[in-house]
Amino acid sequence: MFDCRPLPMKQTPAPSVERTRLVAALDELLEPQAFRDYGPNGLQVEGRPNVGTLVTGVTASLALIDAAIEAGADAILVHHGLFWRGQDGRVTGWMRQRLGRLLAHDINLLAYHLPLDAHASLGNNAQLARRLSVRVPDGPQGRFGEQALGFLGEREPVSLARLADEAQVALRRSPTVVGDPDREVRRVALCTGGAQGYFEAAIAAGADVFITGEISEPQVHYARETGVAYMACGHHATERDGVAAVGAHVADLLGVAHRFIDIDNPA
Repeated sequence: MFDCRPLPMKQTPAPSVERTRLVAALDELLEPQAFRDYGPNGLQVEGRPNVGTLVTGVTASLALIDAAIEAGADAILVHHGLFWRGQDGRVTGWMRQRLGRLLAHDINLLAYHLPLDAHASLGNNAQLARRLSVRVPDGPQGRFGEQALGFLGEREPVSLARLADEAQVALRRSPTVVGDPDREVRRVALCTGGAQGYFEAAIAAGADVFITGEISEPQVHYARETGVAYMACGHHATERDGVAAVGAHVADLLGVAHRFIDIDNPA
């Protein structure tokens, strides 16, 4: 008796690239060697040698790692990695949990901090400027602050209150605003994340408003005394878009799958 059932079709393997190609593409795009950073940029935890699915997220938290495992990730690309200057180096507690998950599932972890903030078109600052319709000129005239990390540009004049409303819609978070809500703002300085220390440089650069992620006690007084408005829109909220944009760009370049996973963080 002959079995006339059709043979099962062979499954075509998903496209993948060597891990070394992914790292090289990110290094070429983000140029980490140009920055003095607070931790290592690039490959932080080595996993399997080939990458077919890249997951991106803001921070290498346990929640993101678990979500990436569920998504079948071969590599995770983040803005905030595991290793920072000043850590004591012991693999205990939360560090053991995160590293244990990555190693057990053979997943690569890549992290780029300041290079991902600073990229002229795909980085966190560039993406925030795009969301808020801020036109940032190329070259030094569009930069300010230490390592030229801050972006400086202009937009159509609006009241500070209107700009705060636009930021709330764009970033899905209510900003903390210090300044006259009726004041017209046109010249915008911005630097995502925990860049409150850049406020004085933004004032010196002639900004009408400085936009970042966080605010500390001194910035309230600087804003009141100089008349330059200050907007804190959330560290996490201002740094979602850069890593997603970089991940999508590199995945398209290399022909691999990409998924951005947002682990909500109110900070």
